[in-house]
Amino acid sequence: MFSGITGILIVVAVVVVLALGWVAGAYNSLVSLRNRYKTAFSQIDVQLKRRYDLIPNLIETAKGYLTHERQTLEAVVQARNSALAASRTAAANPGDPSSMAGLAAAETQLNGVLGRLFAVAEAYPDLKANQNMLALQQELSGTENQIAATRQVFNNAVMQYNTAREVFPTNLVANAMGFAPSQLFELESDKERAVPGVSF
Repeated sequence: MFSGITGILIVVAVVVVLALGWVAGAYNSLVSLRNRYKTAFSQIDVQLKRRYDLIPNLIETAKGYLTHERQTLEAVVQARNSALAASRTAAANPGDPSSMAGLAAAETQLNGVLGRLFAVAEAYPDLKANQNMLALQQELSGTENQIAATRQVFNNAVMQYNTAREVFPTNLVANAMGFAPSQLFELESDKERAVPGVSF
């Protein structure tokens, strides 16, 4: 039927085709997992933008009452602007370690100054009773919850991607094809992970 050489060539060809098929499957799987965490980050980005859009309204509402707290209001505006810039950088390359670290640091700073703003606002009963402030408080609180939920989805997707790129033999394809590790979106400490207090 087949000569020895032809049989060997057929076996080699089958092995090569199977190996190429496996490499293509591993590559496609890594691409799919990478796209999943990028899509998950886009949901975080939507919620962060919503939060950043609420903050100027919060400042405008509080400004009329907190005339002696200019530094606090300015700190919130600066932190918001820094967080917005960090969010744009992270959105351009979700999972990039330096971008994610910058976003986490900016969000930590923003949470801190918002916490200070709400602590100062406690001393102003008229502000606490203001309907706009109450509505903004509810929107901000809901947005914070959405950010936490979408961050968890993103972190889960990153974990699946990182695991897939690290396990043998897929790690051979990941390393050869330039699939870099992705960074989780984590805040630095338990205190910083807490949602800023927005109760009036």
